[in-house]
Amino acid sequence: MTQGPLTTEAGAPVADNQNSETAGPGGPVLVQDQALLEKLAHFNRERIPERVVHARGAGAYGTFTLTRDVSQWTRAAFLSEVGKQTETFLRVSTVAGNLGAADAARDPRGWALKFYTEEGNYDLVGNNTPVFFVKDAIKFPDFIHTQKRDPYTGSQEADNVWDFWGLSPESTHQVTWLFGDRGIPASYRHMNGYGSHTYQWNNEAGEVFWVKYHFKTDQGIKSLTTEEAVRLSGVDPDSHQRDLREAIERGDFPTWTVQVQIMPADEAATYRFNPFDLTKVWPHEDYPPIEIGTLELNRNPENIFAEVEQSIFSPAHFVPGIGPSPDKMLQGRLFAYGDAHRYRVGINADHLPVNRPHATEARTNSRDGYLYDGRHKGAKNYEPNSFGGPTETGRPLWQPVSVTGGTGNHEAAVHAEDNDFVQAGNLYRLMSEDEKGRLIDNLAGFIAKVSRDDIAERAVNNFRQADADFGKRLEVAVQALRG
Repeated sequence: MTQGPLTTEAGAPVADNQNSETAGPGGPVLVQDQALLEKLAHFNRERIPERVVHARGAGAYGTFTLTRDVSQWTRAAFLSEVGKQTETFLRVSTVAGNLGAADAARDPRGWALKFYTEEGNYDLVGNNTPVFFVKDAIKFPDFIHTQKRDPYTGSQEADNVWDFWGLSPESTHQVTWLFGDRGIPASYRHMNGYGSHTYQWNNEAGEVFWVKYHFKTDQGIKSLTTEEAVRLSGVDPDSHQRDLREAIERGDFPTWTVQVQIMPADEAATYRFNPFDLTKVWPHEDYPPIEIGTLELNRNPENIFAEVEQSIFSPAHFVPGIGPSPDKMLQGRLFAYGDAHRYRVGINADHLPVNRPHATEARTNSRDGYLYDGRHKGAKNYEPNSFGGPTETGRPLWQPVSVTGGTGNHEAAVHAEDNDFVQAGNLYRLMSEDEKGRLIDNLAGFIAKVSRDDIAERAVNNFRQADADFGKRLEVAVQALRG
């Protein structure tokens, strides 16, 4: 069934889409061929700057279903009634690779989930790991520079990676996780997702709770060995994107069981670990995960560029009953994510269908700018006004946090069991002998590539401090490879 004639962007029918207009059969092309010029000009502009991190990703729409009453902890409307369903959009991605990189890389996976709630969009931005490499956003650009291409060589350099990690012992926990068996997921369907950061929930009574989110895959954890990943990256660089799309196409909708860890606010100050340190987990024996819902992905985007590349997520997009914590990495991301989207997609990126609220209407006084769609028509663009414009509620989305002391570049307060190595050591000791062997091999193979002995020794020493056996076995393996 025909859709009608091909047209220009202004809607005029195109007479010939096979031959450009020329001065006679053999003459030069004419400037008056506007269909040609429009087509080439648009083609030159089909791409926008790729994300500095998380450039390589896939996305899908889905449904979150609440299965437990959580009103004792939060007043968020989409979490108000058992059985309530909320439309979602999930973007999953690698971190360091460029837009054309292979999916099957040893790299954390981004987990960016948008809830289209009746109180506005709530964005939960995390990873497939419960921890991260650094705990303060001021270190994030330096960390990413080590993972991306060196400005001189144009390649990722082992020297840069291990020099930074060796000098940043807080990364030891995440590096142990990354080079273990779960470091390369077999697909986006066979991995967990985490909010990673600590967030605030607050209820109708104004009580505050700190919360961590867990999305446990119902498909089961499946991962790739280094050898399997190398082969798959060459055979099918799009493996993870293809797997997710084809699963949804055949009706095999992936699901995750959603859990939260809840900490009453008054327990944070005396908890044995800093609860706002992104390099640490809350052990489950301290705060057992509570099942609250199910996430199902059930609809593919119709256009990857419009709905995946131009999708925007920001941890600053909260709804009533949910807010930030003093997590210093989260605090930096509250600015950085929105700023990145204003640069990449434009000041009106929130007008795009994938980004605008689906269950309510955005009512702002912002006007104009690149690609402004005129949605406000003749409404006044200031507040207060006497023309029926939107008004403030007087009720903040989250509860205030008490602070004391002078301003300055402060390190976070040290809690009873805080150090950079204890949780990495705990993770290592949880592994089977086979898992430990693969971890050692994966780490040694990468550390052995550095050009200087002092960088290698400093890297190994971090793992030695996490666990003596870990460090000794790694030292022997690295020495064997470096000769």
